[in-house]
Amino acid sequence: MTRIIAGAARGHSLNVPKSGTRPTSDRVREAMFSSLESLLDLGGVAVLDLYAGSGALAFEALSRGASSAVLVEQSKAATSVLRANAELLARVTREQGRRTVTTRVAQNSVASFLRTPPAQLFELVFIDPPYDLGEAELAEALEALVPHLAPEAVVVLERGSRSPAPTVPRSFEPLRRKAYGETIVYSYEAAPVEESGAEKSQA
Repeated sequence: MTRIIAGAARGHSLNVPKSGTRPTSDRVREAMFSSLESLLDLGGVAVLDLYAGSGALAFEALSRGASSAVLVEQSKAATSVLRANAELLARVTREQGRRTVTTRVAQNSVASFLRTPPAQLFELVFIDPPYDLGEAELAEALEALVPHLAPEAVVVLERGSRSPAPTVPRSFEPLRRKAYGETIVYSYEAAPVEESGAEKSQA
């Protein structure tokens, strides 16, 4: 069972696709957000969740104060689950009379989504690709992400412990690297777009 850990929707369970996704465990997600909230005030931020799966990361951020989220997922079955979870979160926050959250689910590949000129800029991005995603494909996605980022956006990337350190755009400033069992979480801060250039690798 995957549930919202904190915030307006605390304790509410999220639907999870029957197959093809790997939801971040509650334990790892709780540790991630504890670390994240020391780097960024979640209040009112716009979130982008790539390879969204169940959307647990984006919905956790919305529960904790983010104002909007775009969730990108290629699987048709998974996008149906994402829309159900989005409706749940919207209803819970509305019933509590706290605020309105805006969620958009994009059924698309990450590469196709990022090739589209940005309609908005994001302050927080979650990237949780399949562990078997090729390093070159991941590096291309990270480079394509740069125009979609607000200055000083925080990018949180999950990889398997057996994967090499990701190659990231030069404009990504490493913040933290933390291992949680078989998962390694990398956090970066994005410099303004004009500072983007050659790539670098974080060991």
